Amino acid sequence: MTNFTPDWIKHAVIYQIFPDRFAKSAGCPKPGNIVPWESAPTYNNFMGGDLYGVIEKLDYLQDLGINTLYFNPIFQSASNHKYHTHDYYQVDPMLGGNAAFDALIEATNARDMKVILDGVFNHASRGFFQFNHILECGAESPYIDWFNVHEHPLNAYSGTPQYDCWWNIPALPKFNTNNPEVRAFIFDVAKHWIERGAAGWRLDVPYEIDDDSFWQDFRRVVKAANPEAWITGEIVGTADRWLQGDQFDGVTNYLLTAACMNFFAGDTLHPAILERNDIMSHQPASEDATQFAARVQDMLTRYPWAAVQAQLNPLDSHDMPRFLTIANGDQSALQLATVFQFCFPGAPTVYYGSEIGLAGGYDPECRKTFPWQAPHTWDYAQHQLTKDCTRLRNAHPALRTGTVETVFAQGSVFAMQRTLADTKLLILFNAGRTPITLDTTELDLPTSAPLLTVGQAPIGQRLASRSAAVWSV
Repeated sequence: MTNFTPDWIKHAVIYQIFPDRFAKSAGCPKPGNIVPWESAPTYNNFMGGDLYGVIEKLDYLQDLGINTLYFNPIFQSASNHKYHTHDYYQVDPMLGGNAAFDALIEATNARDMKVILDGVFNHASRGFFQFNHILECGAESPYIDWFNVHEHPLNAYSGTPQYDCWWNIPALPKFNTNNPEVRAFIFDVAKHWIERGAAGWRLDVPYEIDDDSFWQDFRRVVKAANPEAWITGEIVGTADRWLQGDQFDGVTNYLLTAACMNFFAGDTLHPAILERNDIMSHQPASEDATQFAARVQDMLTRYPWAAVQAQLNPLDSHDMPRFLTIANGDQSALQLATVFQFCFPGAPTVYYGSEIGLAGGYDPECRKTFPWQAPHTWDYAQHQLTKDCTRLRNAHPALRTGTVETVFAQGSVFAMQRTLADTKLLILFNAGRTPITLDTTELDLPTSAPLLTVGQAPIGQRLASRSAAVWSV
C-alpha cells in the first residue's frame, strides 16, 4: 500500500493550538478564578482561552498562511491541558462547549481550512463516568472490565494505584482496550467527531496501546467515516511499525525536530537543555552538515514516500521547550530551522506563538499565553519569515510533492534540491558562524536572485554566516 495517505495533507501548513492559552473571547462566559491572561503558566491554572477566541483570530492565522489547525484536547476535562478526559462527546464548557466546535467548523470550512483533534485513547481520568462508577460501586460495577483493576477498594488519589494507569499517575486510569465494549466506545468517539466535521486525529501516545489490530480497526472506522481523514500518531522515535499503510498516515516527526536542533542550534544549546540531555527522546548535541545530511536521508527513506509526505513536522510543541529557548535565544537558529521545515516533505507545523518568537522552557513554561496585548514583544522578523515561507511553499508545488536530493553537505554548509517535473528548487544553508566561499566544482550557485533569503544573500559563491537561500534553478 503506497498511496494510502490523503492528498490534502501534502499541502497543509499546520498551526498547533493549546486552547486555554491561544485566544480568549469576551463572548464566552467563564467561571471564577480564571487568572489574568499574562500570568505565568502553572500546571493547574486556567487562562480562559476558548474556541470562540480562535474563530476571532482566523484572519490572523489565514494571513500567516495557515490552512490547518491542530488542537490539543478540547473535550471536557478537569485540567488546563485537557488530557484528563471526563466526557469524549462534550467539548469542555470553558472552551465554549459543542456549540463552539460547530461554529469553529463552520468558520474554518468557509475559509477552506481544516481542523485536527487530539485523541487521548490510551487513558481516561478519575472523572470519566465509567471509572467513577467503579469508584462508587466497586467490584459490582458493570464497568469493572473497562479498566484493569487489581484490588478493592480503590484509592484514586494517593499511594500505589490498585489499577493500571499511565505512568503510575492515579488520575489517569488506562483503558482495557482488550474489552470489546471499550474498543467500540473509542471507535464510536473517533467516528463521531469526524462525522461532525474534524478532518483527522492526532493520537496521543498511541504506542501505549500495543496492539496492531486495535489501530487497524481504528483506521477502518475513521476512513469509513471520511476516506480523506488524516491519522497521525505521537511517536517520538522511529515509527516503521505504524506507517505501513494499515494504521497511521503519518507521525509527529520529532526526527526532524532533533535534526534541526542539532544542526541549526547545536553550538548555542541552552545549558538546561544540555543538562537534561533529552528532547522528546533525542539527545541534544552539535552536529555538522554531514551528520545532518545523514539524518535527512534517514527521514526520506525510512518510511514509504506517501508517509514521508504525511508527517506532522514540528520544531517545538507543548511537550518540550520552545525552539528559541533550546537555542538559548539565538534567533538565527529559529530562522534557519524554519526555512528547512517549510522546504522539507510533510506538513510544517507551527506551535502557537513560535512565529512571533515566543520563548519558554520545559512544561509549563512552554505553554504561555499568546501575547495579543503586547505586540511590542513580538519578533516581527520571525513573523514575516513564517509568512514568506508559507507563501513560498504554497507557490511552488515542488516544495510539497517534489523529490528530495542532498547535493552538498560539508562543514557548516548543507544544500538540497526539490524536483517536480521540470521545476527545480535549490535550498542552501550556511549554519556556521563564519562566511564560506564555495568552490564551483563542488556546488555552482545560481546567478539569479533567490526566492527567499535569511541573513545576507549570497554574493557569487560567498555565503554569509548563519544564512539560507532558496532559488528556482
